[in-house]
Amino acid sequence: MNKTTFVAVVMLIASTAAFAQQAKVYFTKEITPESLVKIYEAVGRKASGRVAVKISTGEDGGHNYLKPTLIRNLVDEVKGTIVECNTAYPGNRNTVSAHRRTIHNHGFDSIATVDIMDEFGDMRIPVLDTAHIKYDIVGNHLANYDFMVNLAHFKGHQMGGFGGVLKNASIGVASSAGKAYIHSAGITDDVKKVWQHTDDQDGFLESMAAAAQAVHNYFGNGERVVYINVMNNMSIDCDCNANPAAPELKDMGILASTDPVALDQACLDLVFNHDSKPGDTAQPLLARIKKLHGTHTVDHAERIGLGTKKYELIDIDKR
Repeated sequence: MNKTTFVAVVMLIASTAAFAQQAKVYFTKEITPESLVKIYEAVGRKASGRVAVKISTGEDGGHNYLKPTLIRNLVDEVKGTIVECNTAYPGNRNTVSAHRRTIHNHGFDSIATVDIMDEFGDMRIPVLDTAHIKYDIVGNHLANYDFMVNLAHFKGHQMGGFGGVLKNASIGVASSAGKAYIHSAGITDDVKKVWQHTDDQDGFLESMAAAAQAVHNYFGNGERVVYINVMNNMSIDCDCNANPAAPELKDMGILASTDPVALDQACLDLVFNHDSKPGDTAQPLLARIKKLHGTHTVDHAERIGLGTKKYELIDIDKR
């Protein structure tokens, strides 16, 4: 059996296993420091060892990112280190010094240690789906952690359609070079050349799914990861945008799971099934997602066996 056939068989087996049962996705309407800890506890997977809390520190000038006041209790609960990586685009987070200033301006270094994981270089970790990327390039400090809390802000994205835990695990954990490699669907890891190679939209989305799976598998095939999406301040733009569009959709709550595919799918379902009305409309976000084929990331992640789109939604407010 050659390598290509072997990988295909592994992916088929993993995908079949993922379809075997529904994933559990936990939900609370409350968006508070206390409810963030509560939903983490509801998942039932206790963080241990050296814990990385992966967030987006947000571009300087933006204001929709998850605030330190919201996440502090959870970071304290898991005794975590906030982790990030530098960006691949010019801005206020593309160098260590600029990123440190943004982290300070946004107050994250006042609640915990913040580790820019690619400050001193990067490393390659294996991917199962090698259709586009042949490996995942991540900050080399990833090796310093035993467990990851993937704490994502669910919102729109100007290139991926939307951003949730899959994007936070892929683009978010990738080093600057890794981000370029994913955005170009494996053509280049040169941040100076990447924006000349972004015409393969589905290739980019599939590369994100493959990279998210690589990080998931890095942490014990997902046994040492908890995934959380906070659905607040849901602009059509990402927190990497210094001047994001104002959110037109009201806050929905917090969702969490051990399955990143089910979690992002559950959040998408809440948006797609929302009863839009003036002052609380999902239409701009839906248009952004549809225009950029954003749901393809979740579809492909399920296809390669990262998780399942089938889930049971458990409302912890009713317990």
